[in-house]
Amino acid sequence: MLNFFGFRRLPGAWGLGLLLLLCGLTAQAQQASLLVRDLSLRTDTTRYSLSRHTVAVQGEPHLYFFYRQDDEAAELLVYPEVASRAAALRLQRSADFTLVDSLTAVDGGQYYRAKLRFKDLGGSKFLSLTFRQPNDSVGRPALTQTIKLLPVTHTTLEFRPADTELFVGEEKVFDLTSNNPKNIRVTPEWTRGQDIDYRLEQEKGVLRLHVLPNALGTRQLTLRPQTERPFLTDNNRRVTYSLPPVRQEFTVKASRLRFLSVDKKEITLDEASRRRGVELILDNGRTFELKRTYRIEDQEEAGGALIAELFTRQYLTNDRVLCWLRVYNTHRQTESYLYIKENDQAKYVTNFNISPKTAISAVSVRHRGGDWSTNTTVNPGETVDVRLEGESLTRARFHFEDVQIIPSDSSIRSDAAVVYRVQVPLTIDKKRITIFNSGQPTGYGLSVREFQRPHPLDFVGVTFGEAPRPLTRLNGPVLYNRTISDVVFSFNTGAIDSDRQLYGKQYLTFDIRTQNAKGELIEMRTVDNIVVCPDGNSVRAAFYQDKQCQVGNISLNSLLSYRKTYDLDDWSTIIITVKHTQSQYQEPGFSQKLELVLQRRIKFDIDVSFPGGLLTKYPGESSYTSFGGISLAMLGQISFYHPEKINRLRPYKVGAGFVALNAFDLSKGDANRDLGVVLLGSIYPTRRDAKLTFPLYLGGGYLLSKGKPFILLGPGIGLRL
Repeated sequence: MLNFFGFRRLPGAWGLGLLLLLCGLTAQAQQASLLVRDLSLRTDTTRYSLSRHTVAVQGEPHLYFFYRQDDEAAELLVYPEVASRAAALRLQRSADFTLVDSLTAVDGGQYYRAKLRFKDLGGSKFLSLTFRQPNDSVGRPALTQTIKLLPVTHTTLEFRPADTELFVGEEKVFDLTSNNPKNIRVTPEWTRGQDIDYRLEQEKGVLRLHVLPNALGTRQLTLRPQTERPFLTDNNRRVTYSLPPVRQEFTVKASRLRFLSVDKKEITLDEASRRRGVELILDNGRTFELKRTYRIEDQEEAGGALIAELFTRQYLTNDRVLCWLRVYNTHRQTESYLYIKENDQAKYVTNFNISPKTAISAVSVRHRGGDWSTNTTVNPGETVDVRLEGESLTRARFHFEDVQIIPSDSSIRSDAAVVYRVQVPLTIDKKRITIFNSGQPTGYGLSVREFQRPHPLDFVGVTFGEAPRPLTRLNGPVLYNRTISDVVFSFNTGAIDSDRQLYGKQYLTFDIRTQNAKGELIEMRTVDNIVVCPDGNSVRAAFYQDKQCQVGNISLNSLLSYRKTYDLDDWSTIIITVKHTQSQYQEPGFSQKLELVLQRRIKFDIDVSFPGGLLTKYPGESSYTSFGGISLAMLGQISFYHPEKINRLRPYKVGAGFVALNAFDLSKGDANRDLGVVLLGSIYPTRRDAKLTFPLYLGGGYLLSKGKPFILLGPGIGLRL
């Protein structure tokens, strides 16, 4: 290893030269790690390229493109740094898009083409394309390169009120018009200290502007809206979240009754505020009498419902009054004003919210791609939406123990429901995530459970006389022409969990059947709940520890009790179905069938047949003899199986043995009878259901009684029992 500080001992010229050499090598290595020279992304009719449409976000270059729909489709053209046929360029899969057409090399790798469809562009964060080039035959390592994307969209906001007349202390609500209301950032908190205070909210996809005037006369309201997703300004060179200000003039008039402002806009209705009261500072009403109780109702006319009681205590130096407020009913500022009455006569008007104590009544969870469920179980590394339902939730300050809350465009916040998007850490070591409100536990929480999802069965390997092979590659019957000493199943536990995908324990069921060449069942076994746990490389390995986890391989012979694999007859079949134990999962599992057939090339057997009408020819004779009678042949024959079919013989055989010529010919005495040793080839019909067959024979042999060779040709009669 080179000692960097050793440069001090080198002469100046040598040290400087070596330093420049190292810098050059570093620059060359960095340049060699680049895979993509340029990238082109076409949406609709517009094309965006990496070399021309790049903008810096937080100091990092991003390829920006405009979109109209959240599920925009795009054509991708990738120009590699170096065109190569040896190691193809690959696009890593992502949950942010679907690869419609895979990345395909064009013109010998000069560029690559693909088609993809994005998912939820309006809500996707940190969108990127990751390219990978695997290691090649020369031994160069695999390379990856990530290109970050910035989807941008045009967002407009308009405010055109039909009525521009306001009253001091009176809240008024207007609708705003936008081409993309989800992209407008709402401001649930009121502005402070302006002539006209305002706040923005979104309800059922409609933007609403709440205004509250504080001063008389012609006043201008200035909105400075912000967007959730950025857009580009200055000829697509700068990223911003600020829309142009929206200005509107209003005429603010005095109310019929004097409006008295209070120092608290939010009052909680609980046992303490109902009995003891809440300390409140109110504008001086000039006609107030100290140590007197005033009635507060929600209507100007007499006979309104009692909302609260106001007890005046003492005057303050800033022309205000210190009071006790006892509340008895809930009230919202948007519903109506509150009237301070004396003897059923309205004297003043005020307004504030009276909300019940924050209470959670229900918690529901929505996993990505799913629906809302009351099952509050989450998994490590998962991002979920959590909805809290109850009363007076907007005033609460919720946080989740040991998890991160992610800002989301789909967040909902109202008194009745709030929605948070939370990300559970991969390394979380708790079984329960407690939900707190202002540092106090609410009694509700999320249960943490390990992922238990079915993984494709490519982690299961099988060995039956050769090297282990993945089970998923053995589709259809496997013809094996040797003796199967055993069938062994092994498990690649390191292929279950990855850095981005967790599956957890795999519960497998093995259904085993063996049958003979006729398809008759020999033995049947079922092995349930074989538990395969991810190995120590998984980030959740410490939480998978279980005594039920499978250790080592599974031998088929250890499960068979009647006949072992090495004792099976020719053309017997071993059928093994490996599948996930469905009772352990909430989604359908995988199943793979392995069918091993004990194939044979040839078959040797002793056949007895009855050749009839044989033509024989002896040496020295010019022609064949006349048709003979029925003969008797006993031959040791070799049959040949079809190499690509199961238990199907070819139509020819070769055999040797004895033949008794004219053994059943009684018409001519013993003159034509003889016994010979023969070597015959025969042609048989291949029908399986035929009991009576008529083969053809061709061969030669040696007659024992006459002592001379001969050649014979003719049909025969075969009987299959």
